[in-house]
Amino acid sequence: MEKNTLCYVKASHLGYFTMGLPGLATFIAIAYSIVYDFKGSTATHCNVRNILPTVSACISRCPQCYIWRIFIALHAAPRFMFAAAWYNWYMQVQVGKSQALYGLLVKITIGLHVVENLMLVTLTCVSSLENRNIHENSFVLFMACSWLVFLLSIVLSKWGNRTHPEDRKSYMLKKLFAVINIASFSLALYSYFRHNAYCEPYVYSWFAFFEYVTIYSNILFHGTATIDVREYSAGLVLTDLLRKHK
Repeated sequence: MEKNTLCYVKASHLGYFTMGLPGLATFIAIAYSIVYDFKGSTATHCNVRNILPTVSACISRCPQCYIWRIFIALHAAPRFMFAAAWYNWYMQVQVGKSQALYGLLVKITIGLHVVENLMLVTLTCVSSLENRNIHENSFVLFMACSWLVFLLSIVLSKWGNRTHPEDRKSYMLKKLFAVINIASFSLALYSYFRHNAYCEPYVYSWFAFFEYVTIYSNILFHGTATIDVREYSAGLVLTDLLRKHK
């Protein structure tokens, strides 16, 4: 009997596609807003000059909002598969007497990864114009889960003490993208509050720029999963996970 061809699709290849969807959605939304709605998308409450639109401003307009929602929805399901693959990858490591604690941290990390994905879908589907409280609370929880996943993933990768060059590369990239993400988000917050306090020209554009860096560094951090699960086949990830826990 012929095997399902999905089993031969590398999880890493699916990862590139999954990682590309939110990145492409962000780029399209920003580019469309700059080309076709520059004045409206860069406008602020105090009418100072800006040259970049924020992502929030872009995806609150049509058709950008539809593109954003469709692409985020399409990328969400494979993210859950990668959560299962990442769990399997982490649990391959034996750390001696600390195995129970290591396993607990793996489960917490993957759980936070799932919540992060769910919050991204929620804040995407419910805009700030539709329900500000749900949107803002989802964003706060999304960022909190993201940073916890960053921290725990780095700790677990270091603890696993993997020696393969690709695994060491993944560990170094995780640290790099985590630092960039935290730094850019901090600078975005500074720019946001400075803009609201002083209404200086272009400060809101700096906020928008650091917002872009925050989004893409988050995407790239999770993209390191394509290195970690490089030997997995997409069609077998969930089957393998279920078999191990029967």
